[in-house]
Amino acid sequence: MSRIAYVNGRYLPHCDGMVHIEDRGYQFADGVYEVTAVRNGRMVDSDMHLERLERSLSELRIPMPMSPRAVLAVMEETARRNRVRDGIVYTQVTRGVARRDHAFPKAAKPAVVMTAKSMDFDGIARKAGEGVKVVSVRDIRWDRCDIKSVSLLPNCLAKQEAKDRGAFEAWMVDDEGYVTEGSSTNAWIVDADGRIVTREVSPNILNGITRRALLQLAADAGTEIVERRFTLEEAMAAREAFLTSTTSFVMPVVEIDGRPVGNGAPGMLTERLRQSYVEHATAV
Repeated sequence: MSRIAYVNGRYLPHCDGMVHIEDRGYQFADGVYEVTAVRNGRMVDSDMHLERLERSLSELRIPMPMSPRAVLAVMEETARRNRVRDGIVYTQVTRGVARRDHAFPKAAKPAVVMTAKSMDFDGIARKAGEGVKVVSVRDIRWDRCDIKSVSLLPNCLAKQEAKDRGAFEAWMVDDEGYVTEGSSTNAWIVDADGRIVTREVSPNILNGITRRALLQLAADAGTEIVERRFTLEEAMAAREAFLTSTTSFVMPVVEIDGRPVGNGAPGMLTERLRQSYVEHATAV
């Protein structure tokens, strides 16, 4: 079956989906995006994704292209037309098409693109059983990482460095030696006292939807949580470490820069958190 894309009000064969050459997303990275997981045909945490989409657009002074309810309806229809029961829906909104000028155009209409694809979540679960390696890289991004902008070149460079070094992910480290987040994930550790530690929400990180959901699940289970900065050295010395994202859910980290975390195997608390999130994501 050929894939179907939603492009500015039309459902088209994926190969025919096109945007204008003067779309500001293409020329200026002037837009935002969301990636929403689909499990058993249901959008996971869609309310939080729509809330963050609206916030990111607002921060860039781009109007919502349609109501949140309408955006969700299009997401669901895009998944349905692509027969995605387990996978993701990618949503992108740019400021739209206008004659090239750095200043915001007065009359541009936001452009909306959505695609959907199936994913092998069973394969991701098998990877979680083994854990993954991460490497550290310098964080060279801008100061508004809380906006889910399509301007992802520093993230791409970090991800490629991780791949070149045989790792699953890169954890970015700021000039003070503190871990900010991964190139496409949030970073977590478990300290010597069994507390979950993750960086507090600020313009330096993206407030991940999986991050938000997991914090609530952990709190409901009575697990102690500390939102604060932690150094790369602290992460290497942690009892456990893991990362979270829409596509990885909760993924154990077993090695950082070639050094094993804990005993070099996925930790018990990480596995409990992962199972809790999987149950959350698959609940009907």
